[in-house]
Amino acid sequence: MPLSLPGALRRLLPALALLGLATQVGASTLNQNVSWTIDRSGTSTKYRLVAYGDSIYAGYNGSTLNAAKYSAPTVDAEYLSAQWNADIESVRRAKSGAVAKDVYDNKIVAERSYMQSSSTRVVTFEMCGNDGLQARSALKSQTGTCNYSGLDAAEANCKLYVAKAMDYINANAYPGTKLKVIGNLYYPGYAADNVQSSCKDASTGATINLQNKFLPALARMNYWMCEYARQKGFVCADNFAEYMGADYDRNGDGIVDTEGLRYVAGESESNYVTRITSTLRASIRDANTHFVSSSSSYDYIQSDDVHPTYSGGTVSAGLFGGTTGSGAPRYTSFSGGKSPLWNQYGHERMGWRLSTSNPVAP
Repeated sequence: MPLSLPGALRRLLPALALLGLATQVGASTLNQNVSWTIDRSGTSTKYRLVAYGDSIYAGYNGSTLNAAKYSAPTVDAEYLSAQWNADIESVRRAKSGAVAKDVYDNKIVAERSYMQSSSTRVVTFEMCGNDGLQARSALKSQTGTCNYSGLDAAEANCKLYVAKAMDYINANAYPGTKLKVIGNLYYPGYAADNVQSSCKDASTGATINLQNKFLPALARMNYWMCEYARQKGFVCADNFAEYMGADYDRNGDGIVDTEGLRYVAGESESNYVTRITSTLRASIRDANTHFVSSSSSYDYIQSDDVHPTYSGGTVSAGLFGGTTGSGAPRYTSFSGGKSPLWNQYGHERMGWRLSTSNPVAP
């Protein structure tokens, strides 16, 4: 007797859960594509925002079947809808688990048609997170003498494919595109990495502090994302500053911590890396406890200690295909350019940062 669909799905759940675990722990990948239109009352004019990336833009939440409806690009689409009084189609072409080369080859290049539409006004991408996560996992598992070649390769590949992605988007996006944005990397698991390695450094013969090794590598990756953006006509949305710094002057240097950590256009790599890893190191805090004031904080990272928290439910995205749908905006206007949730969830914060560079008009 044939299984009913609900019964079949119940029998599939254990296998799907195992596949989801393999997707994130190993090198497996999972396409999680979503097209969601912010359908604004009183207008039929529609523009498109295209977002390419990995599990961050996908809105990954631990499931192989669904993802956050309001991941950062769709949050930004709400801001655009209010500013332009138009419907905004947020097209997310994302692949959870993908390294930078995979995002470049199989999303940006292979799926270039999405940004070539005449309705496209914003193109954004993020990458390199999985390069770093895989290199970190490999180094953490080492014993004997530490081998840093994997971490070095992650940096080199990030720098290479970020530049290639910007050049390709510049050459292929619809000519009427008004804004191109890259989002850089926050540091997931910052506090957990403040431990000694199991391997020993070849020069000192001693174990290393993992956080001390990973932070400079991430800073160099972030520097080149923002510096290439400056050189190639992109905006750099500094997620590291938004996630890892408090929204007040916690260290007493006269500057709000998020602003102090932000990339400064035109600064040298050495200046930026020194500022992040030394000068302002004490102001960096794990994004699981993001302080919005001296007495209030929010958790920007899910329980997996990797992916951003979100609000607004989920949509189908994964093994059984992706959602194409629409809905009314959660907010039709934004006082001071910020939603009531702008600093309460990781995706809301990232989407707000994207919105701060939005063009005045389409």
